[in-house]
Amino acid sequence: MDNRPLAQKALDVIAQVKADYARFPEAQSYDLYAEKVYFKDPMNEFRGIERYRRMIGFIDQWFQDIDLQLQAVEQPQVDTIKTRWVLNFTAPIPGQPRVSIPGWSELTLNGEGLICSHIDYWDCSRWAVVKQVLGFAPR
Repeated sequence: MDNRPLAQKALDVIAQVKADYARFPEAQSYDLYAEKVYFKDPMNEFRGIERYRRMIGFIDQWFQDIDLQLQAVEQPQVDTIKTRWVLNFTAPIPGQPRVSIPGWSELTLNGEGLICSHIDYWDCSRWAVVKQVLGFAPR
């Protein structure tokens, strides 16, 4: 059992999240997540690490040239980590449009230092993303 204070565990999570973003979606550190993690973004809402794994696997299989650019990390509270990022990828449709989704994530840690909640927010609407995929919007 890890008896370190939550503040120390949070620093370790931050370091690993930075490494995960750099190689996203490959070799993600699923051990950072609680078994019943809550996940939400503008397209999904569910609980469970296996479902989270499947979602990342879908991204890896479906999209091309994925590039997740981490822009900032902050820790406003001992149990909260916020990341700001831009997700870029090529859609696997005719014309292969490049899509860019700027946004941020709020990760909440439980007492064990595991991520129990991961909520993604986009700085654009779902419709704006659809327009990019269809090639009708500037990136």
